[in-house]
Amino acid sequence: MDAPSSRSLSISLSERIGHTISRGAAVSETFFAAYDALLARWPAGTAELTVSTPYGPTRVHAYGPPDGPPLVLLHGGGATGTAWFANAPALGARHRVYAVDILGDVGRSERAGLPLRTPRDLTAWLDAVLDGLGLSAAALCGHSYGGWVAAAYALHAPRRVRRLALLDPTQVFGGYRPGYLLRVLPMLLRPTVRRVGAYLDRETAGTGVDEDFKRLYVLGATLRGRGRPVVGRTLDPTPLAMPVLVLFAGDSRVHDAGAMADRARRLLPRARVEVLPGLGHHVLPTAGAAAVDAIVLEFLGAPTTGGHPPR
Repeated sequence: MDAPSSRSLSISLSERIGHTISRGAAVSETFFAAYDALLARWPAGTAELTVSTPYGPTRVHAYGPPDGPPLVLLHGGGATGTAWFANAPALGARHRVYAVDILGDVGRSERAGLPLRTPRDLTAWLDAVLDGLGLSAAALCGHSYGGWVAAAYALHAPRRVRRLALLDPTQVFGGYRPGYLLRVLPMLLRPTVRRVGAYLDRETAGTGVDEDFKRLYVLGATLRGRGRPVVGRTLDPTPLAMPVLVLFAGDSRVHDAGAMADRARRLLPRARVEVLPGLGHHVLPTAGAAAVDAIVLEFLGAPTTGGHPPR
């Protein structure tokens, strides 16, 4: 058999690259269709904002009375700001809700300009987002990875954070369970639709995962060329002096909710800390929307007593 010519090899390689690009574009198109499907479940009157920052344009979904107290929502990894669809109606009844697509993660925020590499870059980016929204200060609420981002920002700029709500936060009061890391590693090393779907099914079994959210999460994890979110070490939350609420998912497999709650009470003795039974880590804001919204709204409206609301 004759050896393949350099021209035939070049054609074959070009075809493979073209197929990969075409497949990547199809996955991206399908992901943003899933993104738009979740966004369609937000209340009528939701505004789509693009905030310019030195690190790139940032997409923000805004809902609620324009003169209401500002509440900035930071999503879990791979979830995008659309994932707050179940919470926006209640939280936006009295507050102006700003759900941000965290830069560096999947979504409609785009890296452009200064490199976003470190936690310091991430807090500088969020400074620019608040500036672009015209907010000198706001309440922050973050879920999972977004809880880590919110807590890191509150440590960085405490005067800009009026109240801080953390929903099953990761790397704030402790690390991950070793078993969880072993389960998630294959998905991170080689994400495929089947592998990510199986992972999410295991992690959310019996906890009521929303099918639209599942589709977005699975497709987002398999996007080629997706940026890697900025991560860092486990935080020391003890300097936090603003009112703090911490809600843990009782059925979380990411960490031991009871142990994390005990640690949160020791580190922040004046914070309000609760464990919500029957809810998993990934679905806390959606499946647990009624309970979460009621507690968060009570927390946001509670009078301060020496810096923290009563437990």
